Amino acid sequence: MVDNVSLGPLAGRTFAAVLFDMDGTLVDSTPAVERSWLRWAREFEVELTGFGTWHGIPAAQIVAIFLPEDQREAGARRIEQIETEDTEGVVALPGAADALTALASSGRSAIATSCVWDLARARLRATGLTPPEVLVTADMVRIGKPDPAPYLLAAQRLGVDPAQCLVVEDAPAGLTSGLKAGAARLAVTTTYPADQLDAEAIVPDLAAVRFTVTPDGVQVASRP
Repeated sequence: MVDNVSLGPLAGRTFAAVLFDMDGTLVDSTPAVERSWLRWAREFEVELTGFGTWHGIPAAQIVAIFLPEDQREAGARRIEQIETEDTEGVVALPGAADALTALASSGRSAIATSCVWDLARARLRATGLTPPEVLVTADMVRIGKPDPAPYLLAAQRLGVDPAQCLVVEDAPAGLTSGLKAGAARLAVTTTYPADQLDAEAIVPDLAAVRFTVTPDGVQVASRP
């Protein structure tokens, strides 16, 4: 059980929908992510000793940092293949299943992830989590986080105003994406410490909160 946490301006507010990030928020994939990227770096002879601050950013955008333009397409395909095949140790984070279940039949939730479709589905299968009907992946938008496009598309597909949504994120890039989309933000400290996260409220993980569907929308409260 977690200690009660303050949700600040989020407490008592009703949201049209909750838009979840996936990796680091619902799913713990960090060991697999870092293992995959180190393997990729060896294959492409890239100097990469750690994953740094790139959590939450689409693979293609990271590949573009390291490879010349004529190698980027092949590099992006290869990291997607490596990551999709490596789901060892990928597990659901605390509170993730309860959060998705609480919103499952409401039509008021979505996932917007920096994974491509096949990778997102592979990681969700590995955890046993049942995603919402709306799943926005990196290959559905022209540019990913920290651009707002993923969260704007998720809100559009739900038929709601992004400014009336709550984005739940673990990474600075995703929180910036949510901010640019106009949404309120709830951060979890599953990947980065609180002092690196800019959000209306910060909690340890989703086990610290509960979501309740009302006739007007969704409310989030501290779990006692």
